[in-house]
Amino acid sequence: MIRAGLTGGMACGKSFVAKIFESLGCPVIRADDVGRELMLPGGEAFDPIVAAFGRAVLNPAGEIDRKRLASEVFSSPDRLAQLNAIVHPLVIQREEEFLRRAELSDPSGVAIVEAAILIETGSYKRFDKLIVVVCKPEQQVERAVKRDGCTPDQARARLSRQLPVEEKRRYADYIIDTSATKEHTVEQTTAVYQSLRSLKK
Repeated sequence: MIRAGLTGGMACGKSFVAKIFESLGCPVIRADDVGRELMLPGGEAFDPIVAAFGRAVLNPAGEIDRKRLASEVFSSPDRLAQLNAIVHPLVIQREEEFLRRAELSDPSGVAIVEAAILIETGSYKRFDKLIVVVCKPEQQVERAVKRDGCTPDQARARLSRQLPVEEKRRYADYIIDTSATKEHTVEQTTAVYQSLRSLKK
């Protein structure tokens, strides 16, 4: 089975591309969804996060307020590293379990892990191929404002803290550019999937 990583910058269209892969019959796991599950009460990351960051990160329902937690860690590299040390190993464990199941189900198939920081964490090395989704920076800002309800300045600030798209391109085996129409993105994604299917391990 071909193990492929799918990554890209903020609001560049990773989720849309992942849905296209799924519609083509490709199993996909999303690191964000896994992280969310792990942080729910009873999840494996819940108690360690509360122990490390205090009950101030909980909302009135006793759940982790992800926005509050994010605002606390993103201004402090040490706190962010502390959070990542709790969550990332658990996410990777879930991803590996998913990949094992996918391989048992279709040994000659393709399975995809969608995650925002595969390159930054060095996690891209776990995959046979890396797909990087890109678009123009001004489109990222525009899409983030529409999706997250943030201001353009807030979106640009978040973008400035990420690895630049040009740097990400250097790691890519495949690039999917979402700058144009959705139809064009579908065409590119389909071509990448067909190429991945044709590879022999």
